[in-house]
Amino acid sequence: MEQKLPLPPFTMETALQKVQLAEDAWNSKDPERVALAYTIDTEWRNRTDFVNGREAVIEFLKGKWERELDYKLKKELWGFRNNRMAVRFEYEYHNAEGQWFRAYGNENWEFDENGLMQRRFASINDMPIEEKDRKLK
Repeated sequence: MEQKLPLPPFTMETALQKVQLAEDAWNSKDPERVALAYTIDTEWRNRTDFVNGREAVIEFLKGKWERELDYKLKKELWGFRNNRMAVRFEYEYHNAEGQWFRAYGNENWEFDENGLMQRRFASINDMPIEEKDRKLK
């Protein structure tokens, strides 16, 4: 049985650990590594995209990091209960033309009993910034 520690129900300590593990994985920009945190049949809403299944997550992330260059992310736990979490995040990246962006968003996460994320709902807004205004390096 596939497990991803820590397991729910979460405590403050394990919820913070889960958020840090997610941040570290996303900052690796390795779609296969990131996807291992999700169930085989995971359900995502990412902005206006609906992504279903681990393989679709891998393809989605490959495209994301082909467009979002020098990506750097910071996540923050906002709340948790049992097997669910609310997380705020911001990340920065630039496109192929060199325009930098900061994205702000919120995620709602739901985990199965094995600590794999079965649902991820993300609302995200991008804001163009100047390179000199970057916060995440």
